[in-house]
Amino acid sequence: MPSAVQPIIEPPQKSPESGDRPSGSSALPWESTPVDTWAMEARMLRWLTFLWLGLGLAVLFSASYAIADTEHGNGLYYIQRQVLYGCIGLLGFSLLVSTPLRFVLGMADLLMLICLGLILLTLVPGFGTTVNGASRWLAIGPLPILQPSELIKPFLVLQGARIFGRWDRLSWRVRFTWLGIFVVLLASILLQPNLSTTALCGMLLWLMALAAGLPWRYLGGTAIAGLSAAVLSVSLRDYQRDRIVSFLNPWADPAQNGYQLIQSLLAVGSGGLTGTGFGLSQQKLFYLPIHYTDFIFAVYAEEFGFLGGLLLLLLLGSFAALGLRVALKAKSPIHQLVAIGVVVLLVGQSLLNIGVATGALPTTGLPFPFFSYGGSSVIASLVSAALLVRVARESSSAAVVSLGQGRRFGGDRSVSSLQPIPKRKRKPL
Repeated sequence: MPSAVQPIIEPPQKSPESGDRPSGSSALPWESTPVDTWAMEARMLRWLTFLWLGLGLAVLFSASYAIADTEHGNGLYYIQRQVLYGCIGLLGFSLLVSTPLRFVLGMADLLMLICLGLILLTLVPGFGTTVNGASRWLAIGPLPILQPSELIKPFLVLQGARIFGRWDRLSWRVRFTWLGIFVVLLASILLQPNLSTTALCGMLLWLMALAAGLPWRYLGGTAIAGLSAAVLSVSLRDYQRDRIVSFLNPWADPAQNGYQLIQSLLAVGSGGLTGTGFGLSQQKLFYLPIHYTDFIFAVYAEEFGFLGGLLLLLLLGSFAALGLRVALKAKSPIHQLVAIGVVVLLVGQSLLNIGVATGALPTTGLPFPFFSYGGSSVIASLVSAALLVRVARESSSAAVVSLGQGRRFGGDRSVSSLQPIPKRKRKPL
């Protein structure tokens, strides 16, 4: 019987990019394959990620300049730090897209447990940094403030894919052990308290389990338990209950509980069709609270208007469509679940953030990926996007062969005469 925390490593698979490498070429797992040989989906996802990140940095610069100048005497305070964290994230992005996914999956359980330990450490007095009554951040000596509940998200996707993707082949001991670890994770985030991130992580795991084809009796029981935990949390914490009440009618208390949502709606409505222009938002001038983090979409909507909002939704839709296409082409159930998990994490979280800013959902503390200020968030988002790009690279059914490479196969034989790589029968989600 396997150990409860024994790594579950999927069998090596040959791919156009990693399967034909000579065994003695390198002991490192990283590859250096030209980008123009990647699959079309991988290249497009890569550029969409860079576009998303660049647009987010521009919006953050506009949203944060005035408050940074007032609070820190430097209007570039927040954007400088975001660029620094973005460079760290891009370094991780470059490494991950060049690393075989089986190597990353083999480390997923350890990395997730390390992040879980950091989350538990935020609950210990003296270690966790408390802001607005929530202890979600961790500062250790000279290290910058980290938010472990953000950093754990990509590793939660990986580990969830490993467990649910091989559910039928795991013993009940391993199943219950990891389900228990997932419950401890959700409970520890809820105790910070952070209901929104708890709900997001819970829905992420639930949707991945649904895509893996787990029995409905398991899924139904889990959904009931999750909803019960959310209701209990709201009933015990007044501020969460006040958020729901103010969401239903923010004008009932416009100076207190409904103030933030009203200011956000004013920002979105002031944008009109084409927006006020880049940098010309009025609500960011100390009217809208935390406008450079959780409510940054309101600033974007005010400056770029309805048309800008549609273009942003088009970007999110394109990313989601490519991600789901990658999932359908993936050769392994685990790879399929990784792709689905990343799409739910990045696109789903973005839509939830937009829903909060527009009054469609109760106010939460979920950041907008690549837009909201936060080093942990931007690093986790880039790592997640890199995982999707890597799945796309390994899901391509044939290598891209140039004409020059084709001549090496003998004489004037055309590339089309080469024997095609046999396709594996895909398993349904």
